[in-house]
Amino acid sequence: MIGAVSSAAQQPAPRAADPNPPAAFRLKPNFGRLKQSVCGSVFGRGIAFEDQCRLAAELGFQGFDLQTPEHWPMLKKYGLVSTMSSGGGGTIKDGLNRKENHPRIEKSMRELIDQCAEVGSPNLITFSGSRGGMSDEEGLENCALFLNKIKAQAEDKNVAVCVELLNSRVNHPDYMCDHVDWGVALCKRVNSPRVKLLFDIYHMQIMDGDIVRRITQNQQWIGHFHTGGVPGRHEIDNRSNELNYNFVAKAIAGTEFQGFCAHEYSPAPGRHYTSSLKEAREIFTV
Repeated sequence: MIGAVSSAAQQPAPRAADPNPPAAFRLKPNFGRLKQSVCGSVFGRGIAFEDQCRLAAELGFQGFDLQTPEHWPMLKKYGLVSTMSSGGGGTIKDGLNRKENHPRIEKSMRELIDQCAEVGSPNLITFSGSRGGMSDEEGLENCALFLNKIKAQAEDKNVAVCVELLNSRVNHPDYMCDHVDWGVALCKRVNSPRVKLLFDIYHMQIMDGDIVRRITQNQQWIGHFHTGGVPGRHEIDNRSNELNYNFVAKAIAGTEFQGFCAHEYSPAPGRHYTSSLKEAREIFTV
């Protein structure tokens, strides 16, 4: 800290601005009410992870979703937060709905909760698992059993465990947590401020529709959002997508939501990821 001086003549000559300041100190653009992050899918294949992080930072995004701990140092280098961490919550097929999975997932999730707390990652992802002939009620009980066991640590570390809502009609056949009502019922059984839903708008438009009403009526159980155009999971613009994403963004902003909205789609053929991401950013700037 430079102390006060008695005359301007005693002040050192001003330094030229650093043309390449660290990402953590770059001025972020005004995103309005909502915090935004990205997923690797928006960059496509063959692009180095560091280049993805650099571009995300240059475009002003605050975080990067679905990255495991070995990638966190690169996120930090570019001033990005691991907004939805992965690697400890099981898989889409083998998740929390089977008791035989619990010991393995509990070990990895407890480790990931501690790691997230150390670096300031607010969320980690987990999954119900596939039905495989199991009833939805039995799966609900088993998922709640696991989450009730883990919630005290999540609350103590201030890390949200987010169960992802996915569609079972197009992308993930037989996935159990495939309707908002089922996910909300699970959260109610656990009743923890650190057990939430990852509300994937693309998936829930396919399964349930009525997106804005479902978001606003269940806001207290939602910890994170993913975006993606329907159909095809491409851009979220109004040219090739049945949803009005700007309207959805305004609805989210009108609730008490404090988390992140992460863009998780693949640019359509002929679209470049940079211009595509800029447009997605503007759509969600409300």
